[in-house]
Amino acid sequence: MDRERGMSVRLKLTLSYAGFLMLAGALMLASVWFFLLRDLPDVKAGIGGLQVRKELALHFASGAGVVMACLLVFGLLGGWFLAGRMLAPLSHLTDATHRAAKGMLSHRIRLQGRKDEFRELADAFDAMLAQLEAHVAEQRRFAANASHELRTPLAVSKSLLDVARADPHRDTGELIDRLSVVNTRAIDLTEALLLLSRAEQRAFTRDDVDLSLVAEEAAETLLPLAEKGGVTLETRGDIAHASGSQPLLLQLATNLVHNAIVHNLPERGTVWVTTGVRPGSVVLTVENTGETPAPELLAILTEPFQRGTERIRGDHAGVGLGLAIVQSITRAHDGTLTLTPRPSGGLRVTVELPAAGM
Repeated sequence: MDRERGMSVRLKLTLSYAGFLMLAGALMLASVWFFLLRDLPDVKAGIGGLQVRKELALHFASGAGVVMACLLVFGLLGGWFLAGRMLAPLSHLTDATHRAAKGMLSHRIRLQGRKDEFRELADAFDAMLAQLEAHVAEQRRFAANASHELRTPLAVSKSLLDVARADPHRDTGELIDRLSVVNTRAIDLTEALLLLSRAEQRAFTRDDVDLSLVAEEAAETLLPLAEKGGVTLETRGDIAHASGSQPLLLQLATNLVHNAIVHNLPERGTVWVTTGVRPGSVVLTVENTGETPAPELLAILTEPFQRGTERIRGDHAGVGLGLAIVQSITRAHDGTLTLTPRPSGGLRVTVELPAAGM
């Protein structure tokens, strides 16, 4: 926004200091003159008394003029100096703002000195820059990963079509089947990206959702996949009412159960899905058997496009957004997501959400 240039804050403060000092000086001189007049000879004392009064008044007026001039100079110089000292931290804030506007988010003010209003503002600005820098870095990394993931099925489709064009007599049945698989993967990835974006923007209405019913629905939907892989699926727990979006929470539970099934033992694996109630919150827990993930892998599993490749079955590799979507949905519902390895092998994922009505 273009604005007409006005007086600087430093000049305004200087004039304010000088004006206040002049006003205080004028009031002081007026008080001195008023009380001095009471002790002067009365006019009735004659011509001599009147003459003394006039001479004293002239001396007082000339002296008052000198005093007011000195106060004006002192007020302007002192006010300019004091205003500069007081407003010095603002120059650091302004510089940091200009740097941030140019995309230099790594700059920090780090204002020195004891805590006051300017230091609190500078610290808050530094904290905002840190969060903004982390968010921008995360968005850039996500965009790069998403572009890479979307490019893969498109490149495969192009290769298949190039092969078909080079060999017109080749059987198209196999080509169509492979293109269908690649296209399905691209659609799944796109839908996952849209769901992730929707959760991050919190573009949903909140209702009273029973996590126990959501868990049962997710388990029923994925029961055929569990049976196909020889995985036993068990659900239990208490009625747990949370405040949130039923479709998003169902997607959360479905992703967790799906991951627990496909990242499991080659045979005779087990998945436990439980719900519970805590003071002020409700909990959904999904556990599975299998290998214990490495600590370095556990720390990044909730990031987009991170896959525990050593534990994933090739036919259900997914798009690498399962736990990232779970993390995003959990945050959008003001909850917490915790991943801990099970002592006997496998992973325990706990989602804690505020209880309905809290």
